Amino acid sequence: MPTVTLNDIAAALRAHTPVPMPVNGNRKACVMVTLVEKDAVLHLMLTKRTDDVEHHKGQISFPGGMVDDGDASDTDTALRELDEETGIPRDRITVLGTLNDIHIPSGFIVTPVVGYIASLCELRTSAAEVAEVLLVPFEKFFDPSLRRLETRELKGMMRQVYFYDVWKEPVWGATAHIIKQFTDLLSAESTERR
Repeated sequence: MPTVTLNDIAAALRAHTPVPMPVNGNRKACVMVTLVEKDAVLHLMLTKRTDDVEHHKGQISFPGGMVDDGDASDTDTALRELDEETGIPRDRITVLGTLNDIHIPSGFIVTPVVGYIASLCELRTSAAEVAEVLLVPFEKFFDPSLRRLETRELKGMMRQVYFYDVWKEPVWGATAHIIKQFTDLLSAESTERR
C-alpha cells in the first residue's frame, strides 16, 4: 500500500459514518487513537499498561477509560483519558474522527476516537497506569508480514484475535482489533481513490 498521509486519514474519517453499539449492560469506554508526527513520519502512539491497573494489566493499549458522568461526549472522555495517562493536554490534539464501536470480552463497549499531534510535548505519564509510551511507525500496521490471526478462547467463547508484531511484545486484543478496523478503512479509501 502507498504511504498514507494525514490528508488521506482525515478524508477517510470525514467520509466514514461510525457505527455505535448499544451498551446493553456493558460498561462504556473510549480510547484515543493518536497519530504523532515524528521525523516527518506518522507514528501511532500506544501505551504499555502497568500491572497495577484494574483491567488489561501489562497489555499494550491506547490511552482510554470509562466514561465519567461529567464527560460531555465520547471525544471528551478520550481527550480526558489521554491527558490523565500521558499529560498531553486536549489543546495539543486535533480530533480527526471516530471509528466504529467495538465490544470486548471484559465487558466494555469501546468508542475509538482518532486524533493527531503535530509534535509531541513533554509527557507526564501516570505512574499508576502507564509503564511506557510507544511510538510505532504507522506504516508498520499495513505490513501483512507483521500481522497474524489466532483463535483463542476468551470468556468461554472461541474468538479470532489479531496480533501485530511491531514491537518487542505483540500488540493484540482490543487494541489490535481497533488498529485493524482503522487500517481496513484507510485501505478501502485508498482503493476507491485509484
